[in-house]
Amino acid sequence: MKRLQDWIAQPAIAAENRGYPDGAQLMAKLARDAGFQKATVIETDGKPGVFATLDAGAAKTVGLYFMYDVKQFDPAEWTSPPLEARIVDKPGVGKAIVGRGAVNQKGPEAAMLAALHAIRGAGKKLPVNLVLVAEGEEEIGSPHIAQLVRRPEVLEALRGTVGVFMPSAEQDLDGLVTVSLGSKGIVECELVSSGEKWGRGPSKDVHSSLKAMVDSPSWHLVKALDTLVSEDGNTITIDGYPKPRPLTPDERAMIATAVKHSDEAVTKKQISVQHWIDDLPWLEANERLTSQPTVNIEGLVGGYTGPGGKTVLPHRAAAKLDLRLVPDMKFADAVAALRAHLAKRGFGDIEVNVTGGYDPTSTSPDAPLIRAQVTVLKRSGIDPVLWLRNAGSYPGYVFTGPPLNLAAGHWGLGHGSGAHAPDEYYVVESANPNIEGIDGAAMSFVTYLYELGK
Repeated sequence: MKRLQDWIAQPAIAAENRGYPDGAQLMAKLARDAGFQKATVIETDGKPGVFATLDAGAAKTVGLYFMYDVKQFDPAEWTSPPLEARIVDKPGVGKAIVGRGAVNQKGPEAAMLAALHAIRGAGKKLPVNLVLVAEGEEEIGSPHIAQLVRRPEVLEALRGTVGVFMPSAEQDLDGLVTVSLGSKGIVECELVSSGEKWGRGPSKDVHSSLKAMVDSPSWHLVKALDTLVSEDGNTITIDGYPKPRPLTPDERAMIATAVKHSDEAVTKKQISVQHWIDDLPWLEANERLTSQPTVNIEGLVGGYTGPGGKTVLPHRAAAKLDLRLVPDMKFADAVAALRAHLAKRGFGDIEVNVTGGYDPTSTSPDAPLIRAQVTVLKRSGIDPVLWLRNAGSYPGYVFTGPPLNLAAGHWGLGHGSGAHAPDEYYVVESANPNIEGIDGAAMSFVTYLYELGK
């Protein structure tokens, strides 16, 4: 617990250039403390990564993907200070550690490290060798993960693995565990409209009365955004945009089976919505969630946003977007189509600043990495749900794509919530019989490693 609390107390936030290189150095120390004989901080064109190896003399080798960075936070929005990692009582759940990174991903990663300490502390030999890749830019779209993974020594080590998994907390409050076979890719970018680049409108904020004879960069951006999607905002209309691969009958069957184990009303309550797009039934909504790309506006800012009014005509407006990708869509193709579309539609002056992103991932349910998860869960009395693809994203493409073409996934019992939000938490002492605390989470990693070693 102290190890996890100290880790949360030292955040690395790439978007704010905060906590570097300290975050990477702490990650390397945590790896060495857990038994990795070699743990090296590796520089990239962005934030540093960590490459570590643990040779247990075992017949099989397993890859680990860690992220040591976390999302930004506003302490005023939290009921418990985000870097103090306090233990709080959550009714119906148990004792939980609250802090930025508690569940995304330091809590599960700390449980994995605790598993390694436990095996060594029990005088046992680790059943597999380990190769660890940790990055410090996941929360900004992993723009330099390829520089880390494609170094010759890292590629050589990963080629010998049965696959790569990311420690996670996979139990819902009802105990349901989902085994995910992939994740969507993503493009993270910012569109900027300015009077200076446009050649129209002001090059500095001016009095709003001048709108009668001066163009508005803000409206220019709004009109550009409107061309990216249909009138309801739910269908992508970017010219030449890559097309998603349709669901196969087997994939539809997998989704249908998974949906039977979920509760639509509970999900709506958890995410505070009343309707799905087009008022779709639960099954069709999940098919859409799994199979469809998106264009989402994360933030839209221009001019004055303080209290009251301020009668200005802003010279600049910006929109932060994320574009989710599914097979067979590629990051590079999506970015190229977006730029070409804006130029074609008369918005070539709008800056497209891509800050990160990557391709989607897919792994076969027959991969040993996945089969071992199902085996361990069923042995524990848990009937897992196979899920085709997470709607969220992580940079697993560097493992599942060329030149490695490995299986990749997520693993770990336990529960947490609030990723990217205030009061993020990870359960450490469970009062809920359906979920594990940090001890059970650590044991789930032990059991998984032994199964992978078979």
